[in-house]
Amino acid sequence: MHLRTDLPEFAEDDVLAVPVGAAGALPTWFAAHGPVDAGFLAGALADTGNGGKPGGITNVPVPGRRPRSLVAVGVGDATLPHLRSATGVAVRRGQTLAEHGARRLVLPVDSRAGADGVRAVVEAALLAGYRFRHTSTPHPPRLAEVLVVTACAGEPQVVAAAQAGRVTAGSVAWARDLVNTPGSTKDPGWVAERVHERLTAEHVQVTVLGAGDLAAGGFGGVLAVGGASASPPCVVVARYDPPGAGAGHPVLVGAGTTFDTGGISIATTAVMRHAHTDVAGAAAVLAAVDAASRLRLPVRVTAVVPLVENHVGAGGYRPGDVVRHVGGRTTEVRRTDAEGRLLLADALAWARLELGASVLVDVGTLTRAVSTALGSRTAGLYAGTDGLAGALQAAASHTGERLWRMPLTEEHVGHLRAQLHSDVADANNAPGDPGATTAALFLQPFAGDLPWAHLDVAGPARAAADDAEVVKGGSGFATRTLLRWLEAGAPTDAEVAVA
Repeated sequence: MHLRTDLPEFAEDDVLAVPVGAAGALPTWFAAHGPVDAGFLAGALADTGNGGKPGGITNVPVPGRRPRSLVAVGVGDATLPHLRSATGVAVRRGQTLAEHGARRLVLPVDSRAGADGVRAVVEAALLAGYRFRHTSTPHPPRLAEVLVVTACAGEPQVVAAAQAGRVTAGSVAWARDLVNTPGSTKDPGWVAERVHERLTAEHVQVTVLGAGDLAAGGFGGVLAVGGASASPPCVVVARYDPPGAGAGHPVLVGAGTTFDTGGISIATTAVMRHAHTDVAGAAAVLAAVDAASRLRLPVRVTAVVPLVENHVGAGGYRPGDVVRHVGGRTTEVRRTDAEGRLLLADALAWARLELGASVLVDVGTLTRAVSTALGSRTAGLYAGTDGLAGALQAAASHTGERLWRMPLTEEHVGHLRAQLHSDVADANNAPGDPGATTAALFLQPFAGDLPWAHLDVAGPARAAADDAEVVKGGSGFATRTLLRWLEAGAPTDAEVAVA
């Protein structure tokens, strides 16, 4: 990935992506510097119905010229979502042409896009080209370079934005790797090793709490869920504490079930086919800390990640069991497949009681109910305060990650609290519908009086198809939103969120 202020001298193995605006408008530079006549291209756009709709594409071979391929891609009104969509389409087409000899994709960006637009394009270009493969045959050839061209490329804020985009994309790609790795490789110990390898190199302090530490600390939920697996559970704590950081201490908590059979309440084969992706919450918060450290953000932040394999076996927990969490609160187990909330409960309570957290945000692929309500591209956001909810939504607005705030006020959910009742414990772990909301209500007491938000990412954590910068498989969803929130200083007041 490179950045420059003007178009390069084209080579035969280049692919030029020409942005097409609303109503088929071509950029002003094309008439003087385009490799084909502007009238010819306008005719090709008309013939193919490419009126600049975001993501629309027209392929124009340029025989005997440089570059030999021109891809006209609709950018609509050049909003951030439109730029991401156009960039994703251009990169995927460029990667296809790379299998036939293309080496470089040239992406011109209007200078009016500014620093945020350049960052969006850089992130999208790198993430749209992501692939995860375990094949016996060699991977197909890939583009050697993506060149982003914008007249403002020399401005310090744009250079910084491009660098932030590179770092962010690298961390999201790492999160995707953690999510996509199959269960035959990925167990709690394997994830802990990957975290140690990557984050300690960036001066992040990584601590792994093993079985003895968990028993001593009262992590009854983690120990119960991981009890049936031959791979013992652990909790990874990744702390980034830079010099000059402020007094606040946001703690990010991510549920990390490396494979989820459902336990004794065993899941169906169709559900289990994606069970290795239930580590997505853990991957997102770890990747956010990774990116924060690489960007040298002046904010202290810790990720707390319980890692388990929810298996079936003699040591497994059972419906009817009572689990005692960190801090003493108890849960009656009614369904062993509702395990993610038991992990988050321990981690939230421990972060509040032992780490001196000033604000808590948890992330997990917690319920299928949230996907039913919001679809596969939007996460449910539950928050105890309007300020924190607004700050996270403001951060998300810059990333392309969609959050929808769900109700958590007494007016809306007070009548649901009775569903958490248990005759033998403080609550039960399967209080029924609406499932995403009752899961949030289950978690709320473990955050105590701290500002707290819960992101249920069960829908967008995995993608069924390519779309803009998202590719099929693990998406790394929530990494960028959390990072933008940290860049803004992890505000709990919406008025000081990302500008």
